[in-house]
Amino acid sequence: MSTKITSPAQWRQTLSSHGVVIADFYADWCGPCKMIAPTFESLATKYAKPNKIAFVKVDVDSQGEVAQQYGVRAMPTFLILRAGSVIETVQGANPPALTAAVDKAVKLAGPGAGGGASFSGAGHRLGGSGVGRPTVARSSIGAGWSPKGFLEGLIAFFGLYFWSLFSLDPYKAAEKSPFNKHNAPSAVKSGGGSRLRGSRPAFKTLADITSS
Repeated sequence: MSTKITSPAQWRQTLSSHGVVIADFYADWCGPCKMIAPTFESLATKYAKPNKIAFVKVDVDSQGEVAQQYGVRAMPTFLILRAGSVIETVQGANPPALTAAVDKAVKLAGPGAGGGASFSGAGHRLGGSGVGRPTVARSSIGAGWSPKGFLEGLIAFFGLYFWSLFSLDPYKAAEKSPFNKHNAPSAVKSGGGSRLRGSRPAFKTLADITSS
């Protein structure tokens, strides 16, 4: 359905709120205007879309300011405006020319403007152009796992652990040990007797006692 413009402010608001505006500049006393009016209304009913395509009627007698702004001098005159600028003009009662001009304007308005036409086609998935399932990279953790490898890793771990636990300078401790057979014995006097430094203390065994 078309909308009748009643003020310049309404005209400006219509231009700013719609991508395409199709205006019928007419006069009540104009016979050709009345003849083509049903065609204009039919196109408005088919293609008008809120906030996209507006069909308006402008009475040149009551809205002379708007008519003069666009230099309208003959009736009927149809102006097709896109983003506020005139892109096509149709003068006279010519239904085929008006219909063709409106069809072109509907296409310019974009998808969804032509009588509820909707976008069709395969959707585009985020992250790529394919429509298959997204590929998930496999983790390398656990890849190539085997019982043998696990056992070897376990042995290596505990071996390093005990090595670091008991290896507090073992060579130096062994050199000072009284049980080191490579230590040279030396005599040390102790009271009325003597004993060898680096040698093991003399303990009598059960064999020594029985043989004495």
